[in-house]
Amino acid sequence: MIEKTMSGEHAIAGVPMRWVGPLRISGNTATTETEVPLATYETPLWPSVGRGAKISMLAEHGIVATLVDERMTRSVLVEAEDAHTAYTAALQIDARFAELREIVRGCSRFAELVGFRHEITANLLFLRFEFTTGDASGHNMATLAADALLRHILGTIPGISYGSISGNYCTDKKATAINGILGRGKNVVTELLVPRTVVVDLLHTTAAKIAVLNVRKNMLGTLLAGGIRSANAHYANMLLAFYLATGQDAANIVEGSQGVTVAEDRDGDLYFSCTLPNLIVGTVGNGKGLGFVETNLTRLGCRDEREPGANARRLAVIAAAAVLCGELSLLAAQTNPGELMRAHVNLERNNEPKKIGV
Repeated sequence: MIEKTMSGEHAIAGVPMRWVGPLRISGNTATTETEVPLATYETPLWPSVGRGAKISMLAEHGIVATLVDERMTRSVLVEAEDAHTAYTAALQIDARFAELREIVRGCSRFAELVGFRHEITANLLFLRFEFTTGDASGHNMATLAADALLRHILGTIPGISYGSISGNYCTDKKATAINGILGRGKNVVTELLVPRTVVVDLLHTTAAKIAVLNVRKNMLGTLLAGGIRSANAHYANMLLAFYLATGQDAANIVEGSQGVTVAEDRDGDLYFSCTLPNLIVGTVGNGKGLGFVETNLTRLGCRDEREPGANARRLAVIAAAAVLCGELSLLAAQTNPGELMRAHVNLERNNEPKKIGV
């Protein structure tokens, strides 16, 4: 689809989308049963996530999603005369934290400075500022605040000069260790306890097989491959589909897909958990003005009147729950020889519509 605008042609790429579920969620952020929109060309993702969603509806508490933390970061770079001067500047900046918070409050009604960290290499000082940003994912809000902070710091701290508004110590849309350790975006832990009978009847496997495969594939396999703060099968698949359907900056799946899957055999029942420490989502800002995005966010209950930040937190736990559904279904399939490939062949080579959640 191509539209004419004052700046020229504006093209819209259409990606197939379906609503999958419903899935059941509880926890410290939202208690709900909802379908989820997934926009993807990988059509087997719909029934795969649907199977996980169906299982969540059979668990008493569904998927228990715990939001552990939230913050958006921006790092700036300054140059000092030498390492000692850089260290002295870092100490002064840290001592002025309350002053810096007031500067940020003057930039936005919703941005709040909640943390500051630094790293010194040679005579270079990397400053990592951490903000809460209300219902926005916060990229631009954090950059605006960091720009104001940088101007103030350069004007009041002696011995340092401008390096860059972005020093890659944030770190944005790159797979790094620091985001997994310190957090960027929403940190969400999801858990699901699947009864033995459900594991056998719907997943066609056992808790023991899934637990063993998770260690060998997700943990050992990723270790041997040199993965960074990550041990999962395919978080990126669900995140990209969810991000495209809800107007998110899809490049954030680079760090968003870093996360850890844990599976345990508990006397035949399956304990299954997905931890996503870098889940970057928002319900306002760029990408949210499109009609289908507005419709999807409304249907997800993320357009209700709530305190600032609450709708974005709700969206984050729904996204994390969708990730768990797809991760569980795929790992279960991979415990059975040939099941994964049969599903792809049957679903991708047959254009007949498929019923979701079976």
